[in-house]
Amino acid sequence: MSKSEFIINDRINRLNTFWRSRLLLMFFCMIALISSLTIPVYAQEKPPKPITVTVSVAQHLSFGTFIQTGNTGTVSVGYNGFRSSTGSVIIPSISSSAAITPALFIVTALPGTLININSIPQATLSGSNGGLLELNFNLATDCSHGSSFVAMTGSTNVYLGGTLTVGPLLTDKAGYYSGTFNVTFIQQ
Repeated sequence: MSKSEFIINDRINRLNTFWRSRLLLMFFCMIALISSLTIPVYAQEKPPKPITVTVSVAQHLSFGTFIQTGNTGTVSVGYNGFRSSTGSVIIPSISSSAAITPALFIVTALPGTLININSIPQATLSGSNGGLLELNFNLATDCSHGSSFVAMTGSTNVYLGGTLTVGPLLTDKAGYYSGTFNVTFIQQ
């Protein structure tokens, strides 16, 4: 190899080394820049807030005044407060002192919480002059939210009506009837 070929090859090698080192330096600078701009990534999401559901009774279920005139019948109060009767039960057209109201439960939960209402067992109301009335519930028609709902705001009003079965006048005497029933709200 001649001296001039050696010098040319040496210069080419130096240029190659120079550009390789520059490219390598640029590569590491780009990696450093990209890694400083990345968003932290986690393998598991943060745990959710504890799910707390509270239910309070704001209004009791009241059927108002009705009259039994024969054998059997029913009186119903819808979740909207509308009252109806069947059979030998008459709803007087005059206003009475007894208010007609569905039960009102205020359910407080985090928005997005799925809440189910268990089917409500039949309840028995005891009369002040003897007699027992059966109180039945159908969540599909008697509850303002059906059997499940998603909490959309801090609190949700859940209205609940029901149906009383009134027996013959001799067994279910006129009087004031009262009782209790349990409603179970389950968060999912």
